[in-house]
Amino acid sequence: MKGLPPAIIEKLKMFLEEDIRSGDITTEALGPLNATGIATVIAKSRTILAGVEEAAAIADLYGITCEVLAFEGNWVGPREPVIRFKGPAKTLLVVERVVLNIVMRMSGIATTTYNMVQSARKENPKVIVAATRKTTPGFRYFEKRAVEVGGGDPHRYALDDMVIIKNNHIAVVGGVAQAIRAARERVSFTKKISCEVRNLQEAIQAAETGVDIVLLDNFTPKEIENVHTVLTQRGLRARVILEASGGIDESNARAFAKSGVDVISSGALTHSYTSSDFSMSLTLA
Repeated sequence: MKGLPPAIIEKLKMFLEEDIRSGDITTEALGPLNATGIATVIAKSRTILAGVEEAAAIADLYGITCEVLAFEGNWVGPREPVIRFKGPAKTLLVVERVVLNIVMRMSGIATTTYNMVQSARKENPKVIVAATRKTTPGFRYFEKRAVEVGGGDPHRYALDDMVIIKNNHIAVVGGVAQAIRAARERVSFTKKISCEVRNLQEAIQAAETGVDIVLLDNFTPKEIENVHTVLTQRGLRARVILEASGGIDESNARAFAKSGVDVISSGALTHSYTSSDFSMSLTLA
């Protein structure tokens, strides 16, 4: 299992400090609980498992042994043990909630992503299902990694990853072509340039101006099919990546995949998922 980046380890410490603050008064009120315990994380419903690396990192921070019983990215549950910790009972009680919170949320995102990917690829085996920056502040790394565990693409992690020209940028600059040319002049050739468009005419203009990605925001599948057809007729389709976004979730991903796009971006992956259900069972060794 690969180690997490140091900055993420520090974030895990912050999560734990937020929950513990000055101490676990419940555990302390029950007296010294120094006996060795075994804590097993159990899936309570069928889900794609994610968050194992984070759980193992928390165990390492507290000197707890961690045995991984199931692989990330696989279906688990219900009632299936997925992680087993061994260490002082009082320590296991302290880390329980944070471990479960992370595993539950990441597994929920991974499951949502997996289902959307499978649905979309029934129509287009090559389509990419990607996340967006519609993430929980402070939890983006974990949400993006969960998307990857579920078979999706994390898309850009932050504003410095690539150029995405959106409607407000276009309004400030004065037009689609002007915005793309300005970005091309100032940005390294190593960075892709994407431009959000609102209609067929802007899609044609973006492709003709040399954009890398035409972002079809809030287009219907039928409208996207028309863009695909017109760009193909004009010899422009092969020049660009077509990306659809706006209102896409598990219920309609298949229709968008059929429309001819290369990428489906969905904020629902990280803001409208349902957390998976897990519990932790503690016994004395």
